[in-house]
Amino acid sequence: MRVGVLTGGGDCPGLNAVIRAVVRKGIEAHGWEIVGFRSG
Repeated sequence: MRVGVLTGGGDCPGLNAVIRAVVRKGIEAHGWEIVGFRSG
C-alpha cells in the first residue's frame, strides 16, 4: 500500500512528531511504502 500524508496551511506545534509517528507505524507495523513530496 502507498500512503501519502498531506497537510495544509502553516506549521503547528507537534506536526512533525505526528508525521513521524504515522510514517514509522506504517512502515514497521503495516509494511506501507511512504511517499514524500518535497516543496509540494
